[in-house]
Amino acid sequence: MLLSLALIFTVGLILGELFGKINIPKFLGMIITGVILGPFALDLINNDILQVSGELRTIALVVILLRAGLSLDISDLKKIGRPAILMSFIPATLELIAIIILAPILFDISYLEAAILGSVIAAVSPAVIVPKMIKLIDNKWGEKKRIPHMILASASVDDVFVIVLFTSFIEMYKSGSYSLASLSLIPVAIILGIVLGVLIGITLSYLFKKMRVRDTVKVLIILAASFFVLSFEGHIDQYVPISGLLSIMVIGITFLNRSEERALRLRKKFDTVWVFAELVLFVLVGAAVDVSVALSAGAFALVLLTTGLIFRVVGVQLSLIKTKLNEKERVFAGISFLPKATVQAAIGAIPLAVGVASGELILAIAVFSIMVTAPLGAVLIDLSYKKLLVNSDEVYNLTNKKEV
Repeated sequence: MLLSLALIFTVGLILGELFGKINIPKFLGMIITGVILGPFALDLINNDILQVSGELRTIALVVILLRAGLSLDISDLKKIGRPAILMSFIPATLELIAIIILAPILFDISYLEAAILGSVIAAVSPAVIVPKMIKLIDNKWGEKKRIPHMILASASVDDVFVIVLFTSFIEMYKSGSYSLASLSLIPVAIILGIVLGVLIGITLSYLFKKMRVRDTVKVLIILAASFFVLSFEGHIDQYVPISGLLSIMVIGITFLNRSEERALRLRKKFDTVWVFAELVLFVLVGAAVDVSVALSAGAFALVLLTTGLIFRVVGVQLSLIKTKLNEKERVFAGISFLPKATVQAAIGAIPLAVGVASGELILAIAVFSIMVTAPLGAVLIDLSYKKLLVNSDEVYNLTNKKEV
C-alpha cells in the first residue's frame, strides 16, 4: 500500500505540474496517472486502496461542497439578481433534457439511466471556473457588470442543483420506483437539507464563538459534522427524504453569512485540504476507468457531449435575456459554463458502485467529458476574455486621458 501511495503522490503531482506548465488543468494529469497506474493498465495501485476509493471520493466531494459554500455569498446572488438565479439551473436543465432524450438512442440504456448519466455530466467545474473568475475579478475584467461574480455564484448553485438531482435519480433507481410521486419528494429533500444545514451551521458558529478553537480544529469538526450528516441521511432516507450533500454546502454558506472573516480563514484551510483531496480524487477516478469501455463509447460519447454542451450554451443565453450584457459578454458567459471536472470525478463512479447496469459506461463518459471540456473551457476562457470583456482600469485611464 505504501508503494501505491508513493506512486500516486509522485506521478500524480509530476504529471499535474507538467500539464499546468502548458496551461492545461493539472487534474487532467492526475486522471491520466490513475489510468496508467490502475487495474486496467499497469495495475500498480494496491487493491486495499481501490476498495476504499468510494469513501475517499466522498471525502473529496464533501471538501468540494464546503469550499463552494464558504465561497457562495448570498448577497452576490441578490445583487446580480435574475440572471445569476436563472443560470443556476436553466443551462443544466436543458443539458440534462438533451442527454435524457439522446442517450437511450445512442447507448441503448433506460431513460432513468440516461437521467443519472445526464445528472453526472451536467454540472460545471469549480476547479476550472473559480480560479479563472477570481483572476478576472482581481484584474478588473468585466467588473462593471459583475460578469465574473455572476458566473461564480451561478456555477456554485448549478453544482448543488445537479447533485441534488443526481442523488434523487440514484434513489429512484435503487428503490425501483420511477413514479411522479418519487419526483415530488425532491423539493422535500431540498427543503429538509437546507434546514438541517442551517441548523448545524448556526450551532457550530455559536460553539466556535464560545470555544475559541484553532481554525485547523474547526475544519476537522466541520468535516466530522458533514460525515455525520451523510451517515444520518443513509439511515433515514427510506423514511424521510433529505439531501445530505445540500446540507453540507449550506453549512458553508451559513458560516459565510454569519462571519465573513472567519469563513475566509476556513476557506484557506479547506484550500490546503483540497490539495490532497484533489490528487486522491482524480487519480482514483482515473484508476476506476475501464479504457476499453471508454474507447468503445468514443464517437457516440462525443456526439452526446457536444449536443449537451450546445443545449447548455443555449440555456445560458436564455438566462441572459433582457440583461445589460452585450453580445460579446453573453458569448463569454457561455464559454465559461463549458468546463466540467470536479463533480464528474466525485460522483461519476457512484452509479457503478451502487449497481446501476450502465455504471461503467456512465463513468467512462464522465471521464471523457472531463478530458474534453476541462482543457477546452480553460483555454477558451484564457483566449477570449480580453476580446469579449471590458477592463474597468483601462476604461478609467482612457476617460482620464480624454478629460486631460
